[in-house]
Amino acid sequence: MIPAAVPPLAEILDSARVVALPMHTRFRGVDVREALLFEGPEGWAEFSPFVEYGDVEASTWLSAAIADAWHPRPAAVRHEIRVNATIPAVPADRVADVLARFDGCRTAKVKVAETGQSLADDVARVRAARAEMGPEGRIRIDANAGWNVDEAERAIHALAPFDLEYAEQPCATVDELAELRERIRYLDIPIAADESVRKAEDPLAVARAGAADLLVIKAQPLGGIERALRIVAEAGLPVVVSSALDTAVGLSLGAALAAALPTLEHDCGLGTASLFADDVADARPRGGVVSAARVTPDPAALARLEAPAERREWWLDRLTRCHGLLAAER
Repeated sequence: MIPAAVPPLAEILDSARVVALPMHTRFRGVDVREALLFEGPEGWAEFSPFVEYGDVEASTWLSAAIADAWHPRPAAVRHEIRVNATIPAVPADRVADVLARFDGCRTAKVKVAETGQSLADDVARVRAARAEMGPEGRIRIDANAGWNVDEAERAIHALAPFDLEYAEQPCATVDELAELRERIRYLDIPIAADESVRKAEDPLAVARAGAADLLVIKAQPLGGIERALRIVAEAGLPVVVSSALDTAVGLSLGAALAAALPTLEHDCGLGTASLFADDVADARPRGGVVSAARVTPDPAALARLEAPAERREWWLDRLTRCHGLLAAER
């Protein structure tokens, strides 16, 4: 998790830019996504743990950014990555508008189990997605651990008629996922684990417990490409590489991870640039794919999207604390 060497803080601060990206639709509780970007010998990298995360967890994200900026990326097996559309917990009548921003995507991930909404809202949203995607489109759902086992069983049963590719993190714990997987085995709907990998002290526990059929992996939260590749190799399960609502810079790290995997059976969640109204570079999917090339932010976009002074200071203070934690571990 720790880079081979932690560069001096001054070297990171020298190029650090804090940006605030406006979103088309509220997603994961935010209307504006903030991130800190900096440049190292290999190029630009992103440090953007969600604001509610503590410094220990956030320092893993910084480790990923430092590794990306200071060390070459692994060799690519592929240079384009097929990606899914992402549908926030919007009303059903807005699904078509959301999908229209994801050019050529054959797969849609639909957010469900949103606080304050009902199963009927989820069913309507998934039904609308299926209508837009057609019978050959792929529909996956993501509950972000929003259900208990009974709720998840009921919801997946209600959504099964829409031909689900898989259900992502329907419950919070590994034990719950294992129980749910057994309960719905007859439906032949795979269970994918996300939070049970990226937020777990032991990211392999879910695989050892037989609690998931595939893993959703994210480069920043796992500490970078090399560590993510080791987890994938040890888990022995199919994976989907997804974003953590990254800017175009962070998305290119995820794409590089996807490009380095020996096999990649599923479309990846790396098309989330289409959720932003503006970005530091254009990373939106074209024809259902994104490039695995490294991204350099546009200087004009960095200036246009610069965060307010108080938010810049907040991020620089956070960077300093997390850098201290990494340096102390060396």
